[in-house]
Amino acid sequence: MITVVVGGTSGLGLEIARHRSKQGDDVVLSGRDAATAAEVASSLGSGARAVSFDLTEPRSIAPALTGIDRVDNLVLAAIDRDTNDVRDYDLDRALNLVTLKLVGYTEVVHALLPAMHDDAAVVVFGGRAKDKPYPGSITVSTVNGGVIGMVNALALELAPIRVNAVHPGIVGDSPFWSAKPHPVLEGYRFRTPTGRLATMPDIVGAVDFLLGNRGVNAVQLYVDGGWLLT
Repeated sequence: MITVVVGGTSGLGLEIARHRSKQGDDVVLSGRDAATAAEVASSLGSGARAVSFDLTEPRSIAPALTGIDRVDNLVLAAIDRDTNDVRDYDLDRALNLVTLKLVGYTEVVHALLPAMHDDAAVVVFGGRAKDKPYPGSITVSTVNGGVIGMVNALALELAPIRVNAVHPGIVGDSPFWSAKPHPVLEGYRFRTPTGRLATMPDIVGAVDFLLGNRGVNAVQLYVDGGWLLT
């Protein structure tokens, strides 16, 4: 298996790349910084390699991916946390995030499509801000809402290639969330029906499920312990 993980140098993307490598996949991971991407790939072993491009510069994507001649699994896990609001709107930050996730993700699929086959699978990362906005989430909420339309359109256009999305909730042991004050995390945990926050292994398992289950297509999978119910 050849698995491409876009955004595979840190956080959830790195956990997915590391897991797929341990499962025996040849992993291609991407990052914006070539040296960092190469260092991370080297740490995964001889079956991993790195490519470098910036999703906010879509014209750089296809040239960076030209050396990949087969893709069994594609995971689009690169994210950015833009804080923006309508009253004090920062156009540059908004354009970066919209380009990264909607245009950049789509261009990656476009560039790799010749290397994909009928049994290939794509997983796109969204998020729960589309369902429960918070102050400053105008761009994040809008873009993650757009992931739904993207997945539906890709699943139709790329058929029989399967395309699904995973929408993590608060991932308590991720680098971003684990740095938050303990009372903040406890407040979220208290509101979660399972009594625990989602973990990075939970997200990795969800991605594995979406990649491997051939009966699952055009699905929006929420991994949040039922947090939105409260």
